Amino acid sequence: MQRILLVGKPNSGKTLLFNQLTGLKQKVANFPGVTVELKAGRLNEYELVDFPGAYSLNTLSHDEALAVEKLREAMTSTETSLIVCNLDATRLERSLVFGLQVQGLAQQYKKPILFALNMIDEIARMSHHIDSESLSEVLGSPVIPISAKTRQGIENLKKTIKTITKLPNLYLPKHSVGDEKSIRKLARKVGNQFGIQPEISLRNQNALDHFLLHNSIGGIVFMVVMFLLFQSIFTWAAPLMDAVENGITSLASYISSYLGTGLIADFINDAVFSGIGSFLVFVPQIMVLTFVIGLLEDCGYLARAALICHRPLSYFGLSGRTFIPYLSGHACAIPAIMAARTIESPRKRLITMLTIPLLSCSARLPVYALLVSVFIPEVQYLNGIVSLQGITFFCLYLFGIMTALLVSFMLSRYTKIGKDNVDMPFILELPAYRLPHWKPLINRVMNSGKQFIYRAGPIIFLVSTIVWILGYFPLEPGGLENSYLSKIGHFIEPVFSPLGLDWRYGVAIISSFLAREVFVGTLGTLLGMDGADGDLVGLADKVRSEGMEIGTGIGLLLFYVVALQCVATVAMLRAETGSDKVTLSVVIGYGIFAYFLALLAHILI
Repeated sequence: MQRILLVGKPNSGKTLLFNQLTGLKQKVANFPGVTVELKAGRLNEYELVDFPGAYSLNTLSHDEALAVEKLREAMTSTETSLIVCNLDATRLERSLVFGLQVQGLAQQYKKPILFALNMIDEIARMSHHIDSESLSEVLGSPVIPISAKTRQGIENLKKTIKTITKLPNLYLPKHSVGDEKSIRKLARKVGNQFGIQPEISLRNQNALDHFLLHNSIGGIVFMVVMFLLFQSIFTWAAPLMDAVENGITSLASYISSYLGTGLIADFINDAVFSGIGSFLVFVPQIMVLTFVIGLLEDCGYLARAALICHRPLSYFGLSGRTFIPYLSGHACAIPAIMAARTIESPRKRLITMLTIPLLSCSARLPVYALLVSVFIPEVQYLNGIVSLQGITFFCLYLFGIMTALLVSFMLSRYTKIGKDNVDMPFILELPAYRLPHWKPLINRVMNSGKQFIYRAGPIIFLVSTIVWILGYFPLEPGGLENSYLSKIGHFIEPVFSPLGLDWRYGVAIISSFLAREVFVGTLGTLLGMDGADGDLVGLADKVRSEGMEIGTGIGLLLFYVVALQCVATVAMLRAETGSDKVTLSVVIGYGIFAYFLALLAHILI
């Protein structure tokens, strides 16, 4: 199949244009290097390939090097029919530096190139107009004005693409740009002639940046934004969680009324609804978290947050770019570790990857929510906007962040890890402030819930089934106390008894190494056999009735903040670091540290 290549600099609306041309629902990012893989979709009879954003063919970072390497390979292919270069009309000069370099490659390999002049709606809003026909004559290649956000000009772009692919030889680049110096000189000249003046396009942005990046006010705003983000995870998602929980309870009651008693009825009630059903109530929390992060990302604030964080993070041996993987780590450690590829310094990139597992990912939410519900009363402030349970959540997340920073400081100052690598400069472009494009954002939120269910669901079903079988058999007097599960639990109980935990919690902790959220499902299965229905309230009441001390509960919370209880994260660390020794050291080190914290909390509280 013949291919069309889509290229452009980051923050230029390229990925949104890809979505509009192909109909695919894809993540739209306002931070350099978030898209680090090639994306493909169908455009008529062609395959449209979306390349990662790059500022120049002369690369500095890993993600740009990947984009340029793949681009050069694609240019040599006979299957490449056309290059579509996306230009940011609001920052024409910056976009043209990369665009003219790509045009030079296209001329070298005799490939037609088309410039898509994106964000013309923003240009019109600033009372400016760009003469695309004259610009096309200057550049020597077609220029089509479009807005990927409003779809203005998209149909004209599709028609032009169809025309060029039928007669490619008529649309080869007409001008030879020359060397790097000539390219930058031409980009500046064209930008001054056709583009909007920087003082106009940056007027509103500079006014907001003066407030949001202020030395003192900016930090306060940042803390408020982060506090509201964590509040949204628990307090604002509560109505949706209640709805899901009530739905599961109603469904369980309805099905149980037709099953009667026996092996199948016990399996459905205790394994399925107590195991799988108990983790579904946390899907709304993950979706709310994804929505808030996506909102901040699309409106341009996340890049500002990275800039705010650079100076304090550099003290701990990290980079401002570490903020994005760290924030992503609160959703899932796996994409966060991959996002660390964008960090320009190999040493800081490695330290970031090793400390990401200390951040509280969404898989920890079920454990946090259960134990917080048990030990923290439902006290609310400011008419329910803020709750004590939400504050506790914030403290847990903050503890994970501070632990990650402390470990980063130790690794950067007192170890030789990555010492052979030379640090790269911190370079960051601040995107313009824009309203989010709601359709991709809502789709991203829905996908986050689906991915959590698809990723965790099969594992939880498998573990819940195994735990139920081990706890149900052999069918002897005494039930659970004489089951296979009881024997295994009592065997490992001496390891967890110093923490104030019995064999059931030990089994749940060991099982959760497959996925942290399995802890709730396993515990729901174990306690559900004694009559609990697997919902959050039932589990919380059961744990509370068991008489667990608050020190033990706090210790268990701290254990899950620190311990690397995720086999998928371990596999990703191994793949990214390429070292069994480093990966094993992280797993063992965090495990011992987590056990010590849990023991300390049990003794002192």
